[in-house]
Amino acid sequence: MQVETAGIRMSESENKLDVHTQSSTQGSFRTSSKSWQYSDHMENVAGYLMKYTNLVTGWQYRYFVLNNEAGLLEYFVNEQSRGQKPRGTLPLAGAVISPSDEDSHTFTVNAISGEQYKLRAADAKERQHWVSRLQICTQHHTEAMGKTNPPLKTRSMSTTSQGSASSPGSQRRISHNAGSLLGLSQFHRGSSPYSSKRSLLPDHLVEAREMMSQAQGQHRDLVQCIEGLPSSQGPSPLDQDLLLLKATSLATMTCLSDCFHILQLQQVARQKVPLGGPTIEWLEPKLPDILKNGGTLASITKDDSKMQGTVLEPIEMDSCDIAWEQEDIDAEEEQEDSCPVEEEDLGAVEEERSVILHLLSQLKLGMDLTRVVLPTFILEKRSLLEMYADFMSHPDLFVAITDGACPMDRMVRFVEYYLTSFHEGRKGAIAKKPYNPIIGETFHCSWRVPKMAPSQGGVQKEGSNPSDCYSLRFVAEQVSHHPPVSGFYAECQERQICVNTHVWTKSKFMGMSIGVSMIGEGNLHLLEHGEEYAFTLPSAYARSILTVPWVELGGKVNVNCAKSGYSAAITFQTKPFYGGKLHKVNAEVKHNPTNSVVCRVQGEWNGVLEFSYSNGETRVIDVTKLPVTRKRVRPNDQQGPYESRRLWKHVTESLQQRDMEKATEHKRFLEERQRKEERHRTETETPWRTKYFERKGEGWMYHKPLWKTVSGRSSSPAAPQPNP
Repeated sequence: MQVETAGIRMSESENKLDVHTQSSTQGSFRTSSKSWQYSDHMENVAGYLMKYTNLVTGWQYRYFVLNNEAGLLEYFVNEQSRGQKPRGTLPLAGAVISPSDEDSHTFTVNAISGEQYKLRAADAKERQHWVSRLQICTQHHTEAMGKTNPPLKTRSMSTTSQGSASSPGSQRRISHNAGSLLGLSQFHRGSSPYSSKRSLLPDHLVEAREMMSQAQGQHRDLVQCIEGLPSSQGPSPLDQDLLLLKATSLATMTCLSDCFHILQLQQVARQKVPLGGPTIEWLEPKLPDILKNGGTLASITKDDSKMQGTVLEPIEMDSCDIAWEQEDIDAEEEQEDSCPVEEEDLGAVEEERSVILHLLSQLKLGMDLTRVVLPTFILEKRSLLEMYADFMSHPDLFVAITDGACPMDRMVRFVEYYLTSFHEGRKGAIAKKPYNPIIGETFHCSWRVPKMAPSQGGVQKEGSNPSDCYSLRFVAEQVSHHPPVSGFYAECQERQICVNTHVWTKSKFMGMSIGVSMIGEGNLHLLEHGEEYAFTLPSAYARSILTVPWVELGGKVNVNCAKSGYSAAITFQTKPFYGGKLHKVNAEVKHNPTNSVVCRVQGEWNGVLEFSYSNGETRVIDVTKLPVTRKRVRPNDQQGPYESRRLWKHVTESLQQRDMEKATEHKRFLEERQRKEERHRTETETPWRTKYFERKGEGWMYHKPLWKTVSGRSSSPAAPQPNP
């Protein structure tokens, strides 16, 4: 993009600037230029600068005009629209112009009202020109303001911001400050709608109001003290640091005013909701679902009454016992999964942009999103527990780990399985969020793995003889709600291989991305060889959440087998800001006793991977061409009430019908029921009991792992002993 620099030309030989001046009579720029060195002469300047808007929009090019006569910095979308009303206007009287320390191009304009423009020029010379012109204009109009508005001891706080009424944003702030800043003067005058019913304000709000009244008085004293300084000696009332201090103080009080106003509305909302109605947890760091989807407070009661007529499976407070009961899964009842493999495009992003913007406006960088309810339309039509099952989408590679002829071969086979297990977890190119599992929720499935690998001609067909296949079973359970921890376990009894994993998904807001740390550990057991592989999981990132979100993996993963002495270091690389490729990964398999690297891997985790061995051999795997074995699940009507697909059935159906309102209602019903059950357990002091996983130290272990059943059988004289 070509950046116009306001007709600024630098003559290196004379170290002078040529500036195109503006003609105010015709509303356009004439190119009568004159040469000058930096002086106190005030000139109108215009040109393109980058303006930082917010975390969502970031930096945008805008056309700025310095109006020296009016003492205003105005900006437009582009040069062609400068004849229209400015997009924004910032008064310069009392403003502070500050070059930034972060680079040589950025500077800020801080108005006396607290409003700030963060701007970036094309280079250091252009920044210096803008800063110097703005400072000259600011000084002129600040002195003029001091002459026409002498300091008065009785000056109210609202008058400290006069001169900024030209800006639409600051005009709103000043009218707010002048009429009802903090709402404190209204409280004392009795004109507040809440003053006639003091009982509406609980004690903590009354105390907050009194403390803010004191803060208002201190702010007023600060302003009067600064404006009462004699201009003849010592610091002037127009000193830039003192002006910035006043602006900061006013901005702080305005922010406190907004916060206090929100608390008042929340208190009124609580008292308007009828007794026995829904509990709206306003003060938690989240918003009700209905507000996330653009609704209003008045619509909450209406939507809850609508939910009362919704046909859902009733589960009473004794559902804790239902959730705890273990189920015997009959493999013969399972059928090959018929759910669509690909998720449709997220076409609602553009339509729901305002919802996303509303949500992002509530978030802060690094904020934990565990308790934040996200909009329904970004949901993937399955639970997180089911998504974990996709780690087994290549079950033939999983069971083939134990076929390795030596410890090195088995470690390389594990790395091969591990690196190819992630791409199938995405049902499309667009990132969507799976359902947050309800505590006690479970998911069961299995795979039939041909005893002859697909690469050797083995083909799995529906209805094929189960005796020709290995059976790989999978179970997952949500064992904790806060923090959200899932446990999942898979085993192939015939091949004496099993894996146990527990994961705590910790998400945080990162501006234009959402990062999810998968905290936990997995343990793979090869019982035939007596080996155990401990491994961790990478972090996941949803990038470009305002446009077309996509998934990226990042972080370092370690795999270690204590018995064999082999380990692997895997690095998922995130794309750098400039250049670089997406989804890159590299790995090294090392023999720790000799500190020798026996195999290196590089490529893309969702593309082509190249394995290079120490003997010079290489092998290439294209993960997009690997055969995918579809899991087998029981029909929804045969599942238990806490199994994922049956539990989320109504939400899934509503999403398939693109009925976001109904999907939100069903989702909120499940989440509210979970909260009620949690409150019930707290009131009755009933501890939560898991079904299939037991707490072991800092982790969770499947209650009947394969190594326990094998060791139990091995105690019998007739039982075969595992190979060394």
